[in-house]
Amino acid sequence: MSYVLTPLIVRHARRLPVPEGGAGGGGQGAVVARQFDAALMSVGFKLSGELLERLSGLPGAEAGRLAEGGLAAVRELVGDHVQHNAYFVDFPRNVPDTEEFWRELLARTAGAEEGEAGLDGVDLLTLDGYGVYRHGYTELLAAHRELIAGAGDRVTVLHLGGTPEEEAAALYLALAGSTTPLGEQALRDLAELARHCADGPQPAAIPVRENRATVNAARLQAGSPLLVDTVTDVLRTACALSGGDVTLAAPTRFGPLPRPVRRALLAALDGLVAAAPGKLADVLPHREPFKRLGERLHPHEYPKWPHAAEVFAVARGTAQVRGTAGRVEDLLAAGEVAAAADLLAAAAPGKLLRALDRLLRTARTERDRAAVAAAAERALPAASGRLLLSLREHLGNRAGACPERRVFVNRYARSHVTADHRPPLPAAERERLIAALDAETVRRLPTDRPPRLLVDPEVLDVALPLSGNASATGIGVLPRGSVQPVRGELLRFFVYWKQRERRTDFDLSALILDRDYGDPTWLSFTRLSSLVGEHSGDVVEAPDGASEFINLRLSSVSGAFVVPEVNVYEGEGFQEVEESFFGWMLREDEQQGRPFEPRTVRMKSDLRGAGRVALPLVFERREDGRWYARWLHVHLRGEPSANQVEGNRGTVADLLRAGVARSYLTVRHLIGLMAANGAEVETWDGRLPDGPVTYLGLERPDGLPEGSVAITPENLRDLIPA
Repeated sequence: MSYVLTPLIVRHARRLPVPEGGAGGGGQGAVVARQFDAALMSVGFKLSGELLERLSGLPGAEAGRLAEGGLAAVRELVGDHVQHNAYFVDFPRNVPDTEEFWRELLARTAGAEEGEAGLDGVDLLTLDGYGVYRHGYTELLAAHRELIAGAGDRVTVLHLGGTPEEEAAALYLALAGSTTPLGEQALRDLAELARHCADGPQPAAIPVRENRATVNAARLQAGSPLLVDTVTDVLRTACALSGGDVTLAAPTRFGPLPRPVRRALLAALDGLVAAAPGKLADVLPHREPFKRLGERLHPHEYPKWPHAAEVFAVARGTAQVRGTAGRVEDLLAAGEVAAAADLLAAAAPGKLLRALDRLLRTARTERDRAAVAAAAERALPAASGRLLLSLREHLGNRAGACPERRVFVNRYARSHVTADHRPPLPAAERERLIAALDAETVRRLPTDRPPRLLVDPEVLDVALPLSGNASATGIGVLPRGSVQPVRGELLRFFVYWKQRERRTDFDLSALILDRDYGDPTWLSFTRLSSLVGEHSGDVVEAPDGASEFINLRLSSVSGAFVVPEVNVYEGEGFQEVEESFFGWMLREDEQQGRPFEPRTVRMKSDLRGAGRVALPLVFERREDGRWYARWLHVHLRGEPSANQVEGNRGTVADLLRAGVARSYLTVRHLIGLMAANGAEVETWDGRLPDGPVTYLGLERPDGLPEGSVAITPENLRDLIPA
């Protein structure tokens, strides 16, 4: 395990695991450590004092191996593990006018005079040299000066970790025991860790069902007992074993299962139903996957587990069971709203809280509304912390009349905007429930951390990560709804993709809208330059990987919103390509350098969502004239091909109009509750504290006292109470 998990640990913890032993190497590692630190600085990282000292004491060969693995991990983290070529070798200088550029290519292709070439009906892909690099990466480097160091360049500290085994175990416990769903990459990382850690120490609880299924798959293969309490847990585990979707949002094709695995799954189903026959109702929402699973498990071959066979009888419809959902719908149809709320509070408190808005709107009398609120209060202690905070955020957005449009985002980050005709919630019940939610959250706040809070103000407007699709994997990535100030003038967006099997054309664009979400202008392959910036040129295939860039000067933007977007023009989608990611850099006026400079990267995130148009974030100028980045992490369905910024500008404007108006629950909210609960809150001013603290910020500072706990975006989920 010594080096296999290093990239994974660096990605999640910003720590470099160092094996035991090897100290007293005569300082042979000192030279390697200094070289490693210098190499890290070129990509915007540096060694912590502890890590530099530890590496310096190792034998040179051991320090070299650690440095090699650590540097590769951080380069991948910022997107510097690939070569970023640009179509125009001098970009952002000498970017031509779009039509002049096209006419030049047409003339070259036709062998005609430039002035005789016409563009009507021309297929750009037929033009000689269009969309294909005309120079190599070495030529690109030769055309650009070395980057001038800037005071605003990013510096991320790489900290000293424990042994690889210790770091893997700690990360496994953190991910498996997370109180919020993990994203797609984090779930894959949990599966990898579980293969090493499934037979070791386990978290006290695994509250998120998807995490539990991922762990169960590894436990089953290690011969450990399953951790299940519903029949759906068993179904999710089978999905994990077959490499399918443990969220159950997409169908899984179950492969052949070994006899010991079939026995374990059937025995688990039998025990659950025997102990609580009412759990058969959980089969109803997932009949089809249960039927397919039954075809692989062959329950008829195991008569000693008759209750397992009942599960598949319900799925096939040969046995009938009535669930809570059906009884609730009957009560609502009869106008018995209070009775429906009482039933849910007793049988399914989580479902009651998720249906609370509907129940309050359905209630016709003050007495019924009070009864619904009372039922919800009874349900709060049984709900997860994530659900409490999600409901609190929802109620915070239900004061007064609803906005005209409403945004929905599914598990795969695909967004949908629709009209919102819901009437306002009654103010008395809304305020009553908000107070109850805050009180229940305060009751659950952890007491195992230093009560002295040291807070970097930059983290206050970071949204709480309440769902797995709220952010993507990368560096500088914040949950959907987070807002951060942009302190700089020159923005540079970038996208990289590498096709897997067929020609694939991604197009990077930037849409600019005014404060009313109108008057659009843009930069894209159809508008290579304008007063606000330049596009690096269109690349139409990526067998070896390709990059596109947009350089943009914020002081020249007359609009209020800048929306970078990535359009799939042709070929493989974001979930099909071998690799794809988006990011943005921030540079100072005098900085030149290459089109891609890793130490100026402020954010780099993987592009893996569904849909053919990706909208990672939006830059918005507020009334005070300052610019802020607001994270979106959404995808639009788009068209099968030929997606362009010109064609989706109306949809994007509609989404922004609804999304920007939404209020998200942030770190500021939880800190306020902690302060009200007696925590001592101090503002981080760059000076190290004299004792252990719970530090909250965007980056963990070097040198925090022993016993301190650091909460950064990488482990922000730890703030969410169980």
